[in-house]
Amino acid sequence: MKFLPQKFPFLFISLLLVGFSGINCSEPESNDSPNADENLIWSDEFDGDFIDTTKWKFETGDHGWGNNEWQDYQPQGSDNVEVKDGTLRITARKTGPGQRVGDYTSARINSRESYLYGRIEIRAKMPQYKGPGLWPALWMLGENISEIGWPLCGEIDLMEYISSKPDSVLMTIHSEANNHMNGTQLSSGFVSLPNIEEEFNIFGLLWEEERLIFYVNGPENVLLTINRPEEYNQENWPFDKPHYFLMNIAVGGNLGGLEGVDDSIFPATMEVDYVRVYSLD
Repeated sequence: MKFLPQKFPFLFISLLLVGFSGINCSEPESNDSPNADENLIWSDEFDGDFIDTTKWKFETGDHGWGNNEWQDYQPQGSDNVEVKDGTLRITARKTGPGQRVGDYTSARINSRESYLYGRIEIRAKMPQYKGPGLWPALWMLGENISEIGWPLCGEIDLMEYISSKPDSVLMTIHSEANNHMNGTQLSSGFVSLPNIEEEFNIFGLLWEEERLIFYVNGPENVLLTINRPEEYNQENWPFDKPHYFLMNIAVGGNLGGLEGVDDSIFPATMEVDYVRVYSLD
């Protein structure tokens, strides 16, 4: 979840769709059972009343996360995370005077398992639009990040939402060769997705050996395709190694705070209906 400049140089990339005004959305009760799909290899349906800590762990801290963010991420047991009525709810809250680092709390959870290739889907609804300052994200990082660091480990952003740009979504990858630090990240740019704040949408990825295909609400609605370079290595294609999931809401920061932070927007909640990983077999 990194800062993205306004212009995007595209390398090894295909943009296949730039709008979703006709996409169907639905509420959590329409959640189909994954058990009918024999290719399902992992999921969390958030059906209970607590987060499953055998699947997720909390990442805490207050050091800006490299993006000049303002929130402090809280541990398990805080009021920033709740599982209720079939959804995971991550809530950003204003807990101080406002307009400075540490005056806000939120949560960031990481999956304990990592995956390589497959069809990945996360069904989620963004916070109700009230003003700028929020930066929710559903994304992945290479599991070797502690050994080789970012961006060499690779980053896959299935969904980033910026509340200063309502009714839109952003999908991006970062690597050592292509990232926001040198202005060469590969991204869809901000794409229209009406009602992202009112309805649940499926943010999907077909992760194949030779390409990444991002879509919304079904593989027929492709947003972005990124092909593996002919000559590839760790620097330009770290996506041949396992990645793990992250879900969070940031406050402010280089991208989320481009138009400031409106203190009247809190509390603000992102709901996640499910996370599913299917094999491609």
